[in-house]
Amino acid sequence: MEPSTPSSPAWAGHPKGSTDYRRLLAALFCAGVATFAQLYSLQGVLPQIAAHFHIGAADAALTVSLATVGLAVAVIPWSVVADRVGRVRAISVSVIAATALGLLVPLAPTYPLLLTGRFLEGMALGGVPAVAIAYLTEEIERRHSARAAGIYVAGTTIGGLLGRVVAGPIAETVHWRLGVFTVAVLCALAAVGFITLAPRPHGFVPVRADGPDSRLAHRLATHLRSPRQLALFAQAFLLMGGFVALYNFLGFRLTAAPFDLPASVVSLVFFAYLAGTWASSRAGAEASRFGRKPVLLLSITVMAVGVALTLSSNLAIILGGLVTATIGFFGAHAVASGWTGAQAGTGKAQASSLYNLAYYSGSSALGWFGGVAFDAQGWPAVAFTVLSLTVVAGVIAAVVLPHNDSRRPQLGQMNGTSCKSGHNRVDSPNATRSAPAGRIGYS
Repeated sequence: MEPSTPSSPAWAGHPKGSTDYRRLLAALFCAGVATFAQLYSLQGVLPQIAAHFHIGAADAALTVSLATVGLAVAVIPWSVVADRVGRVRAISVSVIAATALGLLVPLAPTYPLLLTGRFLEGMALGGVPAVAIAYLTEEIERRHSARAAGIYVAGTTIGGLLGRVVAGPIAETVHWRLGVFTVAVLCALAAVGFITLAPRPHGFVPVRADGPDSRLAHRLATHLRSPRQLALFAQAFLLMGGFVALYNFLGFRLTAAPFDLPASVVSLVFFAYLAGTWASSRAGAEASRFGRKPVLLLSITVMAVGVALTLSSNLAIILGGLVTATIGFFGAHAVASGWTGAQAGTGKAQASSLYNLAYYSGSSALGWFGGVAFDAQGWPAVAFTVLSLTVVAGVIAAVVLPHNDSRRPQLGQMNGTSCKSGHNRVDSPNATRSAPAGRIGYS
């Protein structure tokens, strides 16, 4: 699909409930499935991979971490591509390339080749998270952007769940390679869904190669100089790292004594992701009502409580803690990712990419470090590591992020003029037309 210039100088985005609004969210839902199902499908079969290649838990987790490393290093280049060719085209190329690699990765005969394939697969997948929030905020009315971001994140949880629960049972009954390959086939279908459903963009303005906002370093530096953006990036790094460590190594705990659960049963714990699906959309809605900061802090607290519950020796309490931590994490991620886009002025795609760089760097580094902790001291070391990360994230959010996040549409937005209130500035939708994509305003 070709990128389009704005169809109206006053383009304000698709209204909630319109056909294109629903098509856009459905398309991003499909993109989320195509991305996150194959990104995390190996997380559901880590014990089988460890046994197959005769490696430890931390080494097995590298099959997840290397994919997220690849994604992390690719998100900024993907954002540059999207600024030139358009959001829809960039996402389409990303999901097609990733699906092709996803069909090949399970065939890797050796552990080093498996890691290499996963790294390349992650790089291809980077186009979706790098661009999705920018695409969403350009095409949907600003007052509904927090809710829409929550719905998009909810869709990514379905993808993550699908990859894990499909691969796990097949891995136990047949082979882990067939389980991962099956997920890749499902992702191919989801990629077709995105390409079919994505509506023609109206809010995208290409960044000219010789334009005033063409300098990538300038756009990145703008966000890296913002304490608020840095605080949001810290949420991504710390909370995602802790969350991935939680899911990476809980399976090892539950398949060992005293629980000794079969792998097919352990794979069912990933249904806790459904709680994250609900939490993502709920957090987006509550952030629109009460403000982003209170909802973010509450979500971090809920995540910490859930992690603490997993220290129990009672299986029911452990699973309840996992569900609780999942609710907290996805609530926080929905708020923080949407806030990053709303906070951005120039270079919205780069703001989203930096958030995702932090997000997947945390997944890679801290997700792997959880394995080091587990191999050394078992589950308590993993749980205390994750608790420490949530505490640091909460302190940063409480100290740095503003209480007034301009969560409600302001008079200037409604009248098509610019208004100022305190330290916050909210630009009218008209301002987006004379600027590169993403200049929706500051909050």
